Amino acid sequence: MKDLPIIRNFKRRRISSHDPTHGNKDFLVIKRDEKRVIADIGGPGCIVHIWCTMDCSSRYYLRKVVLRAYWDGEKSPSIEVPIGDFFGIGHAICKNFVSMPLSMSPENGRGFNCYFPMPFEERAILEIENEAKSTLLFYFYIDFELYDKLQENMGRFHAWWNRENPCEGVSDEHFSNNVSFLLQGKNTDFSKNYLILEAEGKGHYVGCNINIHNLRETSEHNWPGEGDDMIYIDGSEQPIIYGTGTEDYFNSAYCPTQEYNSLYHGITLPGGKNWSGKISYYRFHILDPIYFEKSIKVTIEHGHANRLANDYSSTAYWYQIEPHKKFKLLLPVNDRLPRKLPKEIV
Repeated sequence: MKDLPIIRNFKRRRISSHDPTHGNKDFLVIKRDEKRVIADIGGPGCIVHIWCTMDCSSRYYLRKVVLRAYWDGEKSPSIEVPIGDFFGIGHAICKNFVSMPLSMSPENGRGFNCYFPMPFEERAILEIENEAKSTLLFYFYIDFELYDKLQENMGRFHAWWNRENPCEGVSDEHFSNNVSFLLQGKNTDFSKNYLILEAEGKGHYVGCNINIHNLRETSEHNWPGEGDDMIYIDGSEQPIIYGTGTEDYFNSAYCPTQEYNSLYHGITLPGGKNWSGKISYYRFHILDPIYFEKSIKVTIEHGHANRLANDYSSTAYWYQIEPHKKFKLLLPVNDRLPRKLPKEIV
């Protein structure tokens, strides 16, 4: 807050879904299978806040609606994420939570906010694609600043979504007990770790959310974590940064069962009894970015030694100098949908 008194030579602007007749139809109608550019902004400038909310009768629409962003005339998007996951929680679930860069606000988490700065030199384009079977009513604000000149060395914001459904695990039938299966032994094949991010160029990784659907059904201790984070930097053959467990990477401890929100880390969905069903965590490296000069690969084990065959999905957030490595194709809409269980957390 010490910078608030500084007088700046910026222009503040907004693009919104405001009804141009000044009535109360303050939304865009985006039909089934329609793409709509919601903002096309000339630079230099920086998007400083995005707010939106939606009305759609299609179930799981938060995985069926996709947000994309393009900076400075690029052909490959720098953001391509199902819209619910982008704002911090997967599983096509929204609920109230708050962090520094992202939040879902009342009522019932349907007010989505993003405060990640998104600078651009020449042009910023934001696009919504509706792959639901129903019409989408889309309300939004995009608040941005315009400058005489963009500050040098400004990376461009990126966000990428991934899913492995399920991860490749191992059977527990050859282990003498549940403890030896979940907690003992060694990982000798890091290549089977779940991939959170793989990028090329110069920049810094600023965090992720991870969503786990625990598919193991047992009355024994069924904690799906213990997977260590492992981060490769600048083409290293072995991880440069090693973690000590899933809950540890997300700054919690001892197989957490409690919902928790803070500025930089949180547990938005702790799972049901015995960690059943749907789990979601976030970790933002706002004060501790992870820097890379040439490339970065962020991974995490799915259970200790990659033994658990659970459904994982994630959104990674980072800044880098363009051009960026082209994302692999976004999964078709049916492959993005969350799994259903009789005791599903909703």
